Amino acid sequence: MRISSRFDSGNIIVKSIADPVDIRLQVAQDNGSDFFQWFHFRLSGAKNTPVRMVIENAGAAAYPDGWKDYKAVASEDRENWGRIKTAYENGRLIMSLTPTADAVWIAYFTPYPMARHDALIASCQIDPRVRLDVIGETLDGRDIDRLVAGEPGYGKKVLWIIARQHPGETMAEWAAEGLVERLLDDDDPVARDVLDRAVFHIVPNMNPDGSFRGHLRTNARGINLNREWDKASAENSPEVKAVLDAMDSTGVDLFLDMHGDESLPYNFIAGAEGVPGWTEADQLMLDGYKTELRRFNPDFQTQHGYQVDAPGTADLSIATHWMRHAFGCLAMTLEMPFKDSAITPDADFGWSAGRSMKLGASQLDAIRAVLDRL
Repeated sequence: MRISSRFDSGNIIVKSIADPVDIRLQVAQDNGSDFFQWFHFRLSGAKNTPVRMVIENAGAAAYPDGWKDYKAVASEDRENWGRIKTAYENGRLIMSLTPTADAVWIAYFTPYPMARHDALIASCQIDPRVRLDVIGETLDGRDIDRLVAGEPGYGKKVLWIIARQHPGETMAEWAAEGLVERLLDDDDPVARDVLDRAVFHIVPNMNPDGSFRGHLRTNARGINLNREWDKASAENSPEVKAVLDAMDSTGVDLFLDMHGDESLPYNFIAGAEGVPGWTEADQLMLDGYKTELRRFNPDFQTQHGYQVDAPGTADLSIATHWMRHAFGCLAMTLEMPFKDSAITPDADFGWSAGRSMKLGASQLDAIRAVLDRL
């Protein structure tokens, strides 16, 4: 048997692999940070052999509450990912399966590799309605890609959609792919209508370095990008700085930041209610978007989510809060679960890449419903 993780988004430390029913593992911390929870590795040489794998430091992970009712994902073809037997006991995450192939890949959530990101960018840029713009460079020297869909014109709204500030939250880029795929579907009347009335600026992966390195939450330097929006710098957070610089030249009417939440088994939107100057009109706009999204996609709900900040107390280093404060736009954070959707459960797959893509695509329905009110 062998366990390896020296590949795109891989993360695991092997402590012991002598006994297939007592494999001991640990998750490595993000470089320069105490954050860890994302894992992704390949087990080979265990075909038709029952294996039991224990992540010994799970209790010290960034969000230990996230392990409750959680199941890891596994795949033998890297295309189809299903949930496997998983338990959390005494600070240890215990995963069990019997591979039916010579190699099986196991991860915290369905990975979104950089190769797929490159394929997404390549497929979009050949569409005549899309322009690829490399707006900056990461600390490791990777491109920060922006896709611009639609032609600017009088009265057209400017929409910015970003994903994967936290690299381990791969459901965010799956959702971005679903949104882009639908947006460029010539046969979709909703997509045609919103492209006629708006210009989309989409950054499918805000954190390419963290994604490749197998980080949970930070960039190459160990910086949490979603705490940099009021102080973005080339030294610590060039990814955020590049986006803000580009926004200064376009303006913003709507901002959507896509994420995943380790603990809550729901899809929900967090707004900017605690930002100074928040008005009743702002609240009506936010509530209206959430109501429309719930109407179009039953996987989305509005009962459960984060506690709303008291007036004037919002942390302006967070993207959604800063965007409302600096641009006065409708600003939102979409959160998706690592586990399952409690209101629409799926025992075999839980919340999945495919369902993330569908929820991303549904954003176009909600956007269309509120576009004239922006």
